[in-house]
Amino acid sequence: MQVSEVGLGCEHLQGLSEKEIFEVVDAAISHGINIFDIFMSEPQVRTDIGKALAGRRDQVLLQGHIGAAWKNGQYCRTRDLAECKIFFEDFLARLDTDYVDIGMLHYIDTEADFAGVFGGPVIEYAKQLKESGVIRAIGMSSHNPSVAKKAVETGLIDVLMFSVNPAYDLLPEDLELDSFFKEESYQSNALLGTNPARAALYQTCERMGCGITVMKGFAAGALLSAERSPFGRALT
Repeated sequence: MQVSEVGLGCEHLQGLSEKEIFEVVDAAISHGINIFDIFMSEPQVRTDIGKALAGRRDQVLLQGHIGAAWKNGQYCRTRDLAECKIFFEDFLARLDTDYVDIGMLHYIDTEADFAGVFGGPVIEYAKQLKESGVIRAIGMSSHNPSVAKKAVETGLIDVLMFSVNPAYDLLPEDLELDSFFKEESYQSNALLGTNPARAALYQTCERMGCGITVMKGFAAGALLSAERSPFGRALT
């Protein structure tokens, strides 16, 4: 699979009108963007993205997530196999496609969650989807370098979706995701270079031939603002 250097993270499309979603999809495709990540489980946004891709599904590679659910009007993660199947099949139906290019095991950040997914029925479901051609590759999204490295080393992961940027790469590996967005996390004398655990993860991906799709490349926008960037200047 050959992907554009820049992909489209579609989370921001949730809540937009059908017309706005069409305009974003048109702009992305016309500028050569061919990989879309769609983790959101909210039904209407999936339907509208599917309509926007009608007649040109073959022009894009879709990342669809296994374990992203919609319950009681709210996004959530699930490891319940029946729920994983319901919402993955919902993805296929609403996107009007019979395959997903990358089936992402959704948001695995802890050792316990990793053990549950990779030692239980969810990974077997993903493997079955790949064997049957419903997904072309197995992926996993994570923010934790140690957990991500374990997953890559299993040899089951073709693609890792990981938070990579000049700010996050400096942070200690034991920080929880919420700390990534707090200014005080970057005011430590320990920020001396790339976190060794993150460096080891990237090297492992290279050695194992595991592709990386980057999420949070601008640290949720903080790196684009001199006021919010931990470096005191905007990333160009």
